Amino acid sequence: MAVSGQAARALIELRSRIFTGRLRAGERLAEIPLAEALGMSRTPVRLALSELQAEGLTVPAPGGGFAVRAFTAREIDDAIAVRAQLEGMAARLVAEHGVPRGLSRRLHDALDQGDAALARGVLDAEATDAYVAMNGTLHAAIVEAAGNAALSRALALVQALPFASASALVPSPASAPQRLRLLTFAHQQHHLLVEALEAGQGSRAEALAREHADNARRNLRLILESGEAEGPAALIARGADAA
Repeated sequence: MAVSGQAARALIELRSRIFTGRLRAGERLAEIPLAEALGMSRTPVRLALSELQAEGLTVPAPGGGFAVRAFTAREIDDAIAVRAQLEGMAARLVAEHGVPRGLSRRLHDALDQGDAALARGVLDAEATDAYVAMNGTLHAAIVEAAGNAALSRALALVQALPFASASALVPSPASAPQRLRLLTFAHQQHHLLVEALEAGQGSRAEALAREHADNARRNLRLILESGEAEGPAALIARGADAA
């Protein structure tokens, strides 16, 4: 399920709170208190909670609703590593099949949207929403164009693991300029990937897609190692199982 607007903002904020430990494993997530805390209505919060379950970050709670699922840093790392392999394969298949005009138009529209989202040099809520929507569209278009049902099913399973999805943007507690630099670099990779796809460079496209996904793994490691995020580290200290 793709979310946008306030639901996307709620999703990003709740995902960040889980990752940083502000929402702990086993903690019940109730719509009304969360909506009040986020300053929005219950509807976008409800949509965000459903998406968090799809990502594997929440589980059904006794009596209804959701609770935060226990997960570990190793689990996140492994899931993103698998996604890197699968998205690399998808990119190689697309490059080998050739990029038809309709797909090229979709990819370049997404690139333009990403450029526009980052152009102001301010990573506010509007820019973040636009980037997340663009990112999801671009990645989905490539996987769809690969034309491999088994790959799509495997990727869907991996993306149900915490923080493994390409759209699972987690704002770092670091400065906004630092986060803007990370997204700008990621979007430059998008441009290079589309260039390789259209040039029919299968090996290069595969390598770029893997490197692009692996950057997300490195960025999450940096957050953990810097001590900025307590969530996964605290869960590991308590011996929690696995996203």
